[in-house]
Amino acid sequence: EAAWTLSSAKPGNGVEQLRDDNFETFWQSDGSQPHLINIQFYKKMRIKELHLYCDFKRDESYTPSKISIKAGSGFHDLREVKLEELDEPDGWVRIDLTTKESGNNLQGSANTYYLRAHVVQIAVLSSHQNGRDTHVRQVKIFGPRQSSTKGFGTELSRFLTQDFVMFSCLR
Repeated sequence: EAAWTLSSAKPGNGVEQLRDDNFETFWQSDGSQPHLINIQFYKKMRIKELHLYCDFKRDESYTPSKISIKAGSGFHDLREVKLEELDEPDGWVRIDLTTKESGNNLQGSANTYYLRAHVVQIAVLSSHQNGRDTHVRQVKIFGPRQSSTKGFGTELSRFLTQDFVMFSCLR
């Protein structure tokens, strides 16, 4: 769970609409840029990616064109981790927040590092057609998937035969 706040919102177009899983509703900012979405976790979280649903066809000048993702342990130490340019987005915009370091593990393949933060801030820096306010229809934030067998002393997902796969999860 997390606490979600916005820098501003028109009445009836706030956090609830941003998170209601309905593409017909949206957050609409009401103020000067940058427009901010703040996500404050109760403990430090590993974060894999962020998804925003934007619809240029319906929102036109309200559609974000440049966003900045910042993260930190609090609002006092936020640092930019990603800057994205959006070109007339229509649907889910996926923003990968992982970093990869090549060739350092035993198999010689890349290690994946997840963003770790208490606070994530999405800043809409500009909108298409020099729009003043912004519409974001949905935001989702994802952590890494964990194996359902982690902590049982063995990684059951390594088993590939049908006999073992049948019993690889507990109900």
